[in-house]
Amino acid sequence: MVRGDGMLTHDLLPTEKGPQDECGVFGVWAPGEDVAKLAYYGLYAIQHRGQESAGIATSDGQRINVYKDMGLVSQVFDENTLNSMTGHIAVGHCRYSTTGASHWANAQPTLGATAEGTVALAHNGNLINSAELMDMVVAEQGAKFRGELAQGNTTDTALVTALLAGQEGTGFEETALDLLPRLKGAFSFVFMTEGTLYGARDPHGVRPLVLGRLERGWVIASEQSGLATVGASFIREIEPGEFIAIDEEGIRSQRFAPATPAHCVFEYVYLARPDAAINGRSVYESRVEMGRQLARENAADADIVIPVPESGTPAAIGFAEQSGIPFAHGFVKNAYVGRTFIQPSQTLRQLGIKLKLNALEPVIRGKRVIVVDDSIVRGNTQRAVVRMLREAGAAEIHVKISSPPIKWPCFYGIDFASRAELIANGATIEEITTSVGADSLAYISQDGMIAATEQPRERLCTACFSGVYPIELPGSDRLGKNLLERPNAGSDGCDPGPDAEFEDSLTPADKTPSSK
Repeated sequence: MVRGDGMLTHDLLPTEKGPQDECGVFGVWAPGEDVAKLAYYGLYAIQHRGQESAGIATSDGQRINVYKDMGLVSQVFDENTLNSMTGHIAVGHCRYSTTGASHWANAQPTLGATAEGTVALAHNGNLINSAELMDMVVAEQGAKFRGELAQGNTTDTALVTALLAGQEGTGFEETALDLLPRLKGAFSFVFMTEGTLYGARDPHGVRPLVLGRLERGWVIASEQSGLATVGASFIREIEPGEFIAIDEEGIRSQRFAPATPAHCVFEYVYLARPDAAINGRSVYESRVEMGRQLARENAADADIVIPVPESGTPAAIGFAEQSGIPFAHGFVKNAYVGRTFIQPSQTLRQLGIKLKLNALEPVIRGKRVIVVDDSIVRGNTQRAVVRMLREAGAAEIHVKISSPPIKWPCFYGIDFASRAELIANGATIEEITTSVGADSLAYISQDGMIAATEQPRERLCTACFSGVYPIELPGSDRLGKNLLERPNAGSDGCDPGPDAEFEDSLTPADKTPSSK
């Protein structure tokens, strides 16, 4: 039986784990501004990237204060807390775990001592050499941990924080520039010392990171929405392999590694907010074009095109536009869905997804329906959606997916199910169609998806679709979300992905293949 965990999210089926991404990071340097509240609203804008915990650190130039807790940004912070966090620099984080369990000790920003003072670090992504980094920590500091590692933090972020301690006589920036090239995997960091705000992005630029300008300062955020919400103008993306520092002297930029771009294509498919732009390409336009291409590749005869809200909407618009089949809203989603401490009764549990999503019967009844979604992970969500459409009287149900079949796990910050749990791994299109109970099922091609992003194929990471990993992976014994929680081992990540929207409403029937 699924038990409430007190963590309110927009997920509709939190026990049906879909892709979970990195986290959201935000940093601001703005003397004279209320930086804690700027960080709060910045995190609010990128809440979609992580919904398990939230935290903000501020500095007045002399001391860093950190406040973090489990839950959404709006649950963790109140007016009194934010008013007590004074200063001119702030770093914020909202988390979904990809390395390390979901509990308070793993919330960010992480705090650590350095040779010159203190560092607060927020991380978006996932490192693949955590075991190696743990060995480095032990070699430099001994087996008796200090700081957040000693307090039970089991994230790769805590390892980086520990390694930023450096050595006496070595400046902080020198320490950072020595460490960054030794990190492998995906990372977009926003961090600070008492007097300086920093940002760094891995040489592959797997996860996004952008720079913005305030009238009296600077902002670093995961996405442009974090800039726009606080009134910052977009300046540029932080380049892969770039390290920037912001203080009273302005911005300093250095390269710690040459750029070898491998931007995550799933950011375009699902993870980023639709109003983001990545490498100059609008995410919304990419998704609409994926829908158009999906229609070009998979001609269909139907009465209406409907999306699975909200992530399927842009692609459904594109599909309807290209096919000439009318677009319609076939579902109503409860705007206040979430997990709670209140356990539903058996009767309510049997309602499953209907607690959070309802089919519009007047729109659906008697119609041949094309339903567009962004991806399929285990297939349980699509099974529940198809069942609802059947119950609403749909004459035919044709499922169209605006990404290719997901067949491989991600090690760069998305918490996909294991390969054995991915429905497209080992099942044919016909078998998946039967399993979810649809009349037909079609995916976009990899070429079509990539073309919609307007990015060169060689500059994208498509590992979850192609099995081609642009960053060489270590052995399986040195990988894994709970690596640092294993005995004698030394391990983070973050954003609810596709099927996570529906997961806490999953019923046993949703896990059972349909017979149509």
